[in-house]
Amino acid sequence: MEMQNAKGVKDLPPEEKILKNKVVNTISKAFELYGFAPLETPILERYETLAAKYGAGVESDALKETFKLQDQGDRQLGLRFEMTTSLARFVAQNPVLKMPLKVYQIGSVFRDGPIKTGREREFWQADADAVGTSSMIAEAEQIALLCEVFKELKFKFVVKVNNRKILNGILKQCGITEVREALIAIDKLDKIGKAGVAEELKQRKYSKAQVDKVFTFLTKSATLPSLKKKIKDEEGKQGLAELEELLGYLKTIGVKEVEFDLSLARGQAYYTGIVIEAYLKDSTVTSSIAAGGRYDQMIGNFMGGGRQIPAVGISFGITPIMEQMKMQSKMEQKTPAKVLVIPINVVDEALKIAQELRKNGIATDFASGKKGVSKNLEYANTLAIPYVAIIGEEEMKKKKVLLKEMSSGTEQMLSVKDLVKKLQ
Repeated sequence: MEMQNAKGVKDLPPEEKILKNKVVNTISKAFELYGFAPLETPILERYETLAAKYGAGVESDALKETFKLQDQGDRQLGLRFEMTTSLARFVAQNPVLKMPLKVYQIGSVFRDGPIKTGREREFWQADADAVGTSSMIAEAEQIALLCEVFKELKFKFVVKVNNRKILNGILKQCGITEVREALIAIDKLDKIGKAGVAEELKQRKYSKAQVDKVFTFLTKSATLPSLKKKIKDEEGKQGLAELEELLGYLKTIGVKEVEFDLSLARGQAYYTGIVIEAYLKDSTVTSSIAAGGRYDQMIGNFMGGGRQIPAVGISFGITPIMEQMKMQSKMEQKTPAKVLVIPINVVDEALKIAQELRKNGIATDFASGKKGVSKNLEYANTLAIPYVAIIGEEEMKKKKVLLKEMSSGTEQMLSVKDLVKKLQ
């Protein structure tokens, strides 16, 4: 039997997992800095939840790429393709939650779709959502958070923003009433171009006159002032006003990496207002590295009774971020250990010193087995452990430890107390 991974999934060796942990920790720290609390939801959902018309929608690409399965009770299940639907279900099941609710989730999601750089079939996302607030300040803070993370990771990036209400207004003004299907086509403009979108709209039974009229709005030169003169639809006007308010808040808090993109729609059907996507500049990673938007109807629809629960969220794509990190980093760290303790005929004493280092928060590996000093030095060098602490009978007589810095070869005789200070 030839051992193979399932298509679209992969193992992460220690050096990649260490780098991934750094990315996740950076994002988690930013989430909590902005007041988001951790939440965990299962990767396995009832298929009816994932397919709900007020969720992704049956016409969305996300649902078409859902991994479906059936349990032994013949219940139809699916692996989550993102976390927003799971959050909406959680809030709907817990109607007494205090609002606004600010939570974040980090974990695996799954899509049975095409594979490319930065896009696997199992990938991690990190989501932050604010539920129960209609204020554009929520969007502004999430975009600011997003920018802080990418600056911390030393990325060159751009954040594109739009408002679904603007697109809805344009489509209605062009005589297109089934806006959900049309938006899915428009969202592919960057991928399949004007001709591809026009063809997809025609396949959805829209006339050439309607399609041509849509493209009088969807131009690269479209600006908010120019659209104000052209858009007459009330929903479209509301979308323009919300976007202007958001851009005003971003200016107030000093966020400069944002640009307006009228073609940005986001594929999921549940978005109702502001939509957001972030892209890397000058990178082979061409897919978005973060995205999100406002979804004011999904949670209320899950709850029933005509309720409307406003919500907005962003999601970081850990896989494409990791691809960029690997290009920027040599990934030299293969273990979290900062020091390798090597005993020479004094195992018990060396174990006590190793434990003392660990008690002081120093990640410590211990050379067990019968390898000699040279083999253990080679081991430390291979794993890029920065220090080794050699402890033999001579060192014990002097109540010292021989500390060797692997990069320079420098050696010092230190007391355990001084060893702790040095490694801290």
